[in-house]
Amino acid sequence: MKWVSKDIEIYLTAKEYVDTAVIPLYSVSFGNEMKQSASNAEFITLLTNYLERQFTGRLMLVPPYTYLKSDQYEDIINGLKKWEENIDKEQFKHIFYITSEIDWKNFEDELKGSLIWLPSLPLEHLNESQRISMVESQVKQLQSLFTQKWHENL
Repeated sequence: MKWVSKDIEIYLTAKEYVDTAVIPLYSVSFGNEMKQSASNAEFITLLTNYLERQFTGRLMLVPPYTYLKSDQYEDIINGLKKWEENIDKEQFKHIFYITSEIDWKNFEDELKGSLIWLPSLPLEHLNESQRISMVESQVKQLQSLFTQKWHENL
């Protein structure tokens, strides 16, 4: 389910079945890092949208947690922890963070959910069918990871 009114309406009537929140993590940079920042966000957007389609009815794709790459990580983590508190109140049993920012691996232990780091794949030079094929391949790997996490917490 996506963060759109139609899907939220369905979610509100079927909360007991939607036990997983997926939060894309995007850093925003300007200047020399702007293109890489945009590329990372584009890749994670395609990936999480495809993942949401695979698990419709089981997970909620929330809006991305977006921050300036130049911000202090302590401030970024504290902001994300506020999201966690609110997501916990909604009784999601599982939280997955998906990012292309390797720096998140240093803070993984501070998060309640599962961090998934994937290196960004350069999509700008691929045609549409190549993009889809590449993203499908990544999502297949993620599907088994999600399934494994769900079974661990039964």
